[in-house]
Amino acid sequence: MATTLVELLDARTRAGSLYERLDEAGNVRCFACGLRCLIRPGRRGVCRVRFNRDGTLMVPFDYVAALQCDPVEKKPLFHMLPGARALTFGMLGCDLHCDYCQNWITSQALRDEAAGIGPRDVSADSIVELAVRRGARIIASSYNEPLITAEWAVEVFRHAKERGIRTAFISNGNATPAALNYLGPWLDAFRIDLKTMSDRSYRKLGGVLHHVLETVRLAYERAFWVEIVTLLVPGFNDSDDELRDAAGFIASVSTEIPWHVTAFKPDYRMSERANTRAQDLIRAAEIGREAGLPYVYAGNLPGMVGGLEDTCCPVCGQALIERHGYHVRSDEVSRNDGLCPACGARIAGIWESAGATIRL
Repeated sequence: MATTLVELLDARTRAGSLYERLDEAGNVRCFACGLRCLIRPGRRGVCRVRFNRDGTLMVPFDYVAALQCDPVEKKPLFHMLPGARALTFGMLGCDLHCDYCQNWITSQALRDEAAGIGPRDVSADSIVELAVRRGARIIASSYNEPLITAEWAVEVFRHAKERGIRTAFISNGNATPAALNYLGPWLDAFRIDLKTMSDRSYRKLGGVLHHVLETVRLAYERAFWVEIVTLLVPGFNDSDDELRDAAGFIASVSTEIPWHVTAFKPDYRMSERANTRAQDLIRAAEIGREAGLPYVYAGNLPGMVGGLEDTCCPVCGQALIERHGYHVRSDEVSRNDGLCPACGARIAGIWESAGATIRL
């Protein structure tokens, strides 16, 4: 009988898709995330949930550790069906180990016994049935890193697509081209954390800056709807120079990509840092606007950042979607087929009445 968390999770696995066999000794290379782990028989990847059993890569399946229905604005995704409910599921594990992780109870459960959370058996079709009952128009994979549990996400998304439900990843963006190709037929939106523009800082978190930047480019090229979030951590990634680099990079991919700069609150192993101030979110947003990004949002401090919660027309400046926190007060975009009612400009995003992703 399974007694440890690892044993419980190993009992809930299937053979994966995102890997290749390397030799007769049974060594495999995993392609789920940018770490591309070489995994020998009996060993695990850095994420600790993908493991080699006799030359076959076993991956998480048939469980959730978190399941909740939220406004899509909480993800945050501001240009995807405003006001819609998103049924969000998560498993356990992550390829990174951020000291300030806001979801450490699920993402770091294999590294930190204090998490104290385990799996709950569930089928993919039952998740989708729950979404239908709750009136959710989006199903999202989040709470842990969805790339390392991509096979399970695709199984859920297959059922979701049969019911006309949109899909989303809430990810650290440490992907591979193979993973993006695998997700391609089943994923609508890819919300990516751009944690820092310093490769040295990324390596301290367990990642590589280049991998994330390439994921942003490739996800956009593959026509996923992309939104970027930077959690502004005082003293870690909030200098003007680093924010200019982030904004400039996003603009170099596309000025239609929304950038969310959100407030940090001390958590997990970074409890000594100060909270992000409203004026620092406003400063970051101004830097984004100067870089040519029309859709820059300040999050986690509702009512304290002026109009930086709202979507405005990049041509005429008309306020089109007004928000307070996760609540949509008005939405003039969805009811106008993705167009600004004042000047007729097309607004990039996934809008209900338009029925498709609008790109400039």
